[in-house]
Amino acid sequence: MSVQKPKDSEIFEAIVAAAIEAGKVVHDIYRGGFDVQRKADASPVTDADNAAEAVILKRLREVAPHIPIIAEEEVAAGRVPAIGNEFFLVDPLDGTKEFIQKRGDFTVNIALIRERSPVLGVVYAPAKSSLFAGDVTTQVAFRSDENTDSSETAARRPIRVRPVPADGVVAVSSRSHSTPETDAYLAQCNVVDRVSVGSSLKFCLVAAGEADLYPRLGPTMEWDTAAGHAVLVAAGGSVWAPGGVPLLYAKPTFRNSYFIASGTLKAPPLAPA
Repeated sequence: MSVQKPKDSEIFEAIVAAAIEAGKVVHDIYRGGFDVQRKADASPVTDADNAAEAVILKRLREVAPHIPIIAEEEVAAGRVPAIGNEFFLVDPLDGTKEFIQKRGDFTVNIALIRERSPVLGVVYAPAKSSLFAGDVTTQVAFRSDENTDSSETAARRPIRVRPVPADGVVAVSSRSHSTPETDAYLAQCNVVDRVSVGSSLKFCLVAAGEADLYPRLGPTMEWDTAAGHAVLVAAGGSVWAPGGVPLLYAKPTFRNSYFIASGTLKAPPLAPA
């Protein structure tokens, strides 16, 4: 007897609810005490990373048990399932450095990848009570900033990328990972303001029309970017890899190339890798 697969709309609502539930766990730990450990690559990991990921894995397996899940802490533990044309990407705590340093820019990220591109994505910043979500297929993107303890009662406001301002662009960049290459790239653009923010919120600021450009000329993993990527594309933006080609997923090591995320701005392309 075959099991009926959920519709994308059902998966979308499930990942919104999962992100909020995991975010509440993260925020509870954030307000209390937590231990910081180091993974094999020397990156930090906390109790919140593991607790949030456990919540998300449980919820995703309930709604879509047929879809493989690539989750950051599972991968770090050596548990990497085989993937096909469709899989989830999960970062239970993006911006762990911001979390440890008691800054509120950390997020919970969940995305659905299909044919190497993100089609659904949710980014939830529990310390800010801000949630961003996007469905690329239907071109629906929204944010919610209040009552996010319940996905059913959350106020959802549509978001869209903005036209390029006549006086110049606002660029967002990483608070913890800015590079000389990023500075050199931005020097090519008519940047009138530069906002430093952590985690995948950089994609969301562009998607919400609060910024125009996010260049990332440094290392990232696919679970760092997929959810924000989906939100931005659903809001009318784009994400380009070197050579002016779309940033794709399901790479052998899940490691991204450099990329440029933008709203309506025709940003200078990165040279082919």
